[in-house]
Amino acid sequence: MGGKPVQGRMTADGTDGVVIFLIGMRVNKWRALRSWLPVFRAMPRMIEELAQDPARGLLGIRAMPGLRNFSVLQYWESKEKLLAYASDQNGEHRPAWAAFNRRARAGGGAVGIWHETYVVPAGSYETIYGDMPPHGLGRARGLVPVGRRGERAAQRLGD
Repeated sequence: MGGKPVQGRMTADGTDGVVIFLIGMRVNKWRALRSWLPVFRAMPRMIEELAQDPARGLLGIRAMPGLRNFSVLQYWESKEKLLAYASDQNGEHRPAWAAFNRRARAGGGAVGIWHETYVVPAGSYETIYGDMPPHGLGRARGLVPVGRRGERAAQRLGD
């Protein structure tokens, strides 16, 4: 994440809740290119589609590449918007999901996929960023000075 550092101690604006969606794939058989490469190529198309229409609810992403495992951390406005995108018959996700299922049945486990979804109510998360460019949840939800939400993590969590 590039950008100019914001001086001082900042935290993500905790006014609203957030949905954290982790999604990834694991290449189990490198030589089975036809099984895993289309899965790998599908995610950028979906992210581009979501970036072009902020009303769909994607707040931000962070790619987490690896040697065999590739994943993306996504921040969403709500579970309703995430689920609406996942089931949209006219979006990039549904055809990619259908194609993956066809290839997975024929591919003998060449590629694995996974996802995890966390619905986090407002006031149930805390962050801190010191002299950092907007990053992670702070980039997705906006930054505020730490003092506005509490100097200590326990205060930012409402304890």
